[in-house]
Amino acid sequence: MSEDALRELYARTYGKPPEAVDALKADGSARRLFRMRGATAAVIGAIGPDPRENRAFLSFSKHFRAQKMNVPEIYAEDQAKNVYLEEDLGEANLFQYLSANRTGGSIAPEVLSVYRKVVAALPRFQTDAGAGLDYSVCYPRASFDRQSMLWDLNHFKYYFLRLSGIPFDEQALEDDFARFADFLLEAPRDHFLYRDFQSRNVMVRGGEPWFIDYQGGRKGAMQYDIASLLYDAKADLPFALREQLLGLYLDAACERVKLDRADFLARFPGFVLVRIMQAMGTYGLRGYYERKTHFLQSIPYAVRNLERLLQTYELPVRLPALSEVWRRLVTSSALRQYGSASLSLTVRVQSFSYKGGMPADEKGHGGGFVFDCRSLPNPGREARFAAQTGRDEDVVGYLAGDPAVRAFLEKTAELVTNSIQNYRGRNFTDLFVAYGCTGGQHRSVYCAESLARLLRAQGVAVELSHRELDKK
Repeated sequence: MSEDALRELYARTYGKPPEAVDALKADGSARRLFRMRGATAAVIGAIGPDPRENRAFLSFSKHFRAQKMNVPEIYAEDQAKNVYLEEDLGEANLFQYLSANRTGGSIAPEVLSVYRKVVAALPRFQTDAGAGLDYSVCYPRASFDRQSMLWDLNHFKYYFLRLSGIPFDEQALEDDFARFADFLLEAPRDHFLYRDFQSRNVMVRGGEPWFIDYQGGRKGAMQYDIASLLYDAKADLPFALREQLLGLYLDAACERVKLDRADFLARFPGFVLVRIMQAMGTYGLRGYYERKTHFLQSIPYAVRNLERLLQTYELPVRLPALSEVWRRLVTSSALRQYGSASLSLTVRVQSFSYKGGMPADEKGHGGGFVFDCRSLPNPGREARFAAQTGRDEDVVGYLAGDPAVRAFLEKTAELVTNSIQNYRGRNFTDLFVAYGCTGGQHRSVYCAESLARLLRAQGVAVELSHRELDKK
């Protein structure tokens, strides 16, 4: 009956029934979409089973179109029958465009250009183009408020944690959810929140972005939408590019509203985390529960995003139960091996002094290697090397010429490279390696530098630091 109603709407609008009606692939939405073609018009026909969702989409589309935003034009509607016709924006969304024009972390310039246009357009949706929007049609709520946040967090708890077998203390987790929501609610929430601002909801036509699927929009904090785009799991943008795009977004946003960049950035990680958990809840619902297994393929990327976030940021709110859940997620080998994901590995190499204590891998998997260099010849005992470090030419020559040092490096490098092969096969993305000596100045620095150079020559991503030298 719904398809008949859609055909009737097309015939009433264009004078003739469509000559071809082709169903389009649906993702997570309950809506059914069709490409409808006739002698005079080619449009997208939509059947939306939820009248309130339809009402929101149609109202928002007309408003944003009037504000000259790149959203589909609504040609006709029959809300009583839950059908409408909209502009056909083509077949390529931003995720498809990205996937077709990248090699690993190398993304074609034309794709980067579209991403820049997307982050520049987002503040317009959130501010002046959203002004005068009829928030009374928002569905299911008019604001990303406490209730909305708790819905998302419990969605994550029941559809992802429960179904994936991640253990948790329910009451302790509920207590942390309440504290986490309190923290998020401290951010200003008087702007339009697109809600699902991610690469599959941006169409690319003629090199320009066009925006769809904002029917879940409501008032909320500006951080949420840019977090959704930059931490879009399977898009898997390089982290350096995410930082660049975040900077461009903030530049564009500051041109439209008075924005405290430092405060925005301090709260940003919290919104990334709530978005990641919301998305993981959806992967669990669609993948584990509804058996749409392609949703499970996003899990390794989401886990890697979570891991990176925990390595990079520290929330100013204590969440012990939730932090334990996050730790269990990022240390799970099983979650990283869904689908065909091939995640890049970073080896974090560090030198240190035993006088300052053993290093702890607080931001990785809690493992890796700590190698003791104190059995090696010590340049620090010679006055000529006292002011130098393991990076200086004279010290390098002294240590490189010693057979015991060479043997030590060969054996430690073999252990590390074997682990790298294993970690890559299991889609782990972080390995911590530390070399320690008495002062953290000569032997450990030399060994850390040597290993980093060897791994980089093998194409391994390395982050190198020297704990004691970096303090100076």
